[in-house]
Amino acid sequence: MVTAIMDRESVTESTQSNAQLPKEHILHVNNLEIFYGEKRAVNGISLDIEKNSVTALIGPSGCGKSTFLRSINRMNDLIPGARAEGEIMYEGLNILSNNINVVALRKEIGMVFQKPNPFPKSIYENITHALKFSGLRKKSQLDEIVEESLQKAALWDEVKDRLHKSALSLSGGQQQRLCIARTIAMKPTLMLLDEPSSALDPISNAKVEELIVELKNDYSIVIVTHNMQQASRISDKTAFFLSGDVIEFDDTEKIFTNPAVKKTEEYISGRFG
Repeated sequence: MVTAIMDRESVTESTQSNAQLPKEHILHVNNLEIFYGEKRAVNGISLDIEKNSVTALIGPSGCGKSTFLRSINRMNDLIPGARAEGEIMYEGLNILSNNINVVALRKEIGMVFQKPNPFPKSIYENITHALKFSGLRKKSQLDEIVEESLQKAALWDEVKDRLHKSALSLSGGQQQRLCIARTIAMKPTLMLLDEPSSALDPISNAKVEELIVELKNDYSIVIVTHNMQQASRISDKTAFFLSGDVIEFDDTEKIFTNPAVKKTEEYISGRFG
């Protein structure tokens, strides 16, 4: 799939970097800095994201975690004055390079936002809209992808008899799982979740958490969350952001039971933030 993202003939140097990239990592972030105009929001961070795992990004509001998340599929490009320096290596490519096909990149690295944002179309059309735009028209194939995506999003049994009803008729939790299904339909390798259950009731939140744990069998997941309990329940790795820096990045169990940095302990215990 990476051939669609960038001309392979133009990435000799990047491909050489891939030879040193551990197979278990899907992303290698090296000295990443992100600016909004002259203001630096992320201060030269470096970390690796493992394949088939859930990586949680925690920290107080405005600390850079969502800015970092959006940089992984170039969503910050849509913000005037935003720019990034450093490397985010994905499948041997620096996705910050100017000759990256951003549209193709966002198919492989999908994103689900904090507030459910289904299209004002039917449930079925929410799943198939981008697929049709990409040129897939055969109904039998579309039907198969719709069912498979909704199954993976743990929504099929709830909506299979009303696929042609408006997606806006679904509950908030169902809408968010539909947005996850819509992302799954594009067959990504990496999913970015920006506080996907913060606007949901506890029951819907629990369903989304269960879904995330299931999905890591097929996808790599990076999630921003303000919910410490959620991070401890569903993630394998946790990065603690503060003022644009990654203060600590380690196994989630260690972060929450025996953090190496005092600031991490203070944040997790609720002394600030």
